[in-house]
Amino acid sequence: MVQCEMCGAATADPKTIKVEGAELEVCADCVDFGTEVRTNTGSNTSTKYSTSSSSSESNSTTTTTSSSSSGGGGTGPDIFDDLDELAQDYDERVREAREAEDLSQEDLASQLNEKASLIRKIERGETLPSDDVQQELESELNIDLSAGGSGADEDWESSSAASGTTLGDVVERKE
Repeated sequence: MVQCEMCGAATADPKTIKVEGAELEVCADCVDFGTEVRTNTGSNTSTKYSTSSSSSESNSTTTTTSSSSSGGGGTGPDIFDDLDELAQDYDERVREAREAEDLSQEDLASQLNEKASLIRKIERGETLPSDDVQQELESELNIDLSAGGSGADEDWESSSAASGTTLGDVVERKE
């Protein structure tokens, strides 16, 4: 006895139907839920789970290819390496630059052809600017909203390099 893939009932004579592109083995009660697929009598089980050598070779090749390309240490370049990250303090940078230009949120929004509510949400940190809005803000306010744009990283690197002592040098680990 085979179990119906639609309702779970046991059936001695399953029918193959197609439901939204998927072929299912179903009982006589569930046949109406899809379109019945006519199969050859000699190969109705071998078409669903093919055991031929040519298809098993292609399946193993596909599996090998996909596992090597999706593995952790791939040789290809990471697409995220070229992307600039948005600075964590982007909201403060936008607000300070807008105030330095003596612009209201409404004025800045009209210059950018955006809604004032978007500028308010960006300045409160409630929403991230899209790439287009980020570029418009950067060019209009002459600021850099990328993660490395404030120069704070350079100050951090120079101060830690000057002291020579790190937290790892001071901390004692309990065994």
